[in-house]
Amino acid sequence: MRIAVTGSIATDHLMSFPGRFTDQLIADQLEQVSLSFLADRLDVRRGGVAANIAFGLARLGLSPRLIGSAGIDFAEYDAWLRAAGVDTESVRISETLHTARFVCTTDEAQNQLATFYAGAMAEAGKIDLASVAERCGGFDLVHVGADDPDAMLRHTETARRAGIGLAADPSQQLARLDDIRARQLVDGAHLLFTNEYEAALLRERTGWSERDILDRVGTWITTRGADGVSLARRGRLRIDVPAVPTTKITDPTGVGDAFRSGFLAGLSWGWPVVRAARLGCALASVVLETVGTQEYKLLAADLIDRVERTYGYEAAREMEPRLAELS
Repeated sequence: MRIAVTGSIATDHLMSFPGRFTDQLIADQLEQVSLSFLADRLDVRRGGVAANIAFGLARLGLSPRLIGSAGIDFAEYDAWLRAAGVDTESVRISETLHTARFVCTTDEAQNQLATFYAGAMAEAGKIDLASVAERCGGFDLVHVGADDPDAMLRHTETARRAGIGLAADPSQQLARLDDIRARQLVDGAHLLFTNEYEAALLRERTGWSERDILDRVGTWITTRGADGVSLARRGRLRIDVPAVPTTKITDPTGVGDAFRSGFLAGLSWGWPVVRAARLGCALASVVLETVGTQEYKLLAADLIDRVERTYGYEAAREMEPRLAELS
């Protein structure tokens, strides 16, 4: 399967706060919040949802094409992605702006406060997905992740017109979308990704019920943190896939992106959606144990062991032939 991954490319500034944000909130003062949290750790890492997903796909042996807008400081990051197997030829480089910045503080309860600076991502609307697809010989699936809203809409419409499978993943940008644009991004998608909060926000933004959304998409994948993942399709019972447990929670940043990498890789190999979701959960647990979204070690034996411990012997054996090919 030829997969294009569109969305943000960013540098992550990840900080840790040794306490709970909620302990600092005063119920009757929430209209005027002015808080400062003294972090005791800072890690500067490569990130961005599209780059993270493309990196994970490449680590699983695929050759995804990354499509997004990066800044004048992208050279080192570009070399890193290429070395991992990501095709970055279609990344647009701004002549004046720096690569986007994601600044996130995580407390001891894994709550997060984050700010995102768009930078070069604001120019993503200048990317012509149709020209990229023609140059590459076409795509089987285009993943439209969080990006400049105009770029997301443009990529979505281009995929529809070209008859390319669409994976809609508006995530953080739902907060910036009105009802019309939210509907445009979702309607007709082969795959729809949200977490639980985003699922509720999507219903509010579109004005559609859960049934309305399922009437308009193929498979709706909802990530639920420690409770795993739900897979929903019109006219079928919802399938719940348990998370792969871990006792070494280090940083939740990028965990959802890792799930998407594993899930999309499984689908590209022709796996059933449940098996693909199990791989996604296994890869997500690896990233949860790592600081940084692309610094994890990926070993076939470790992934297979995680799958077997959570989903059983047969589930692991079903995946083993493909995962054994990982270097």
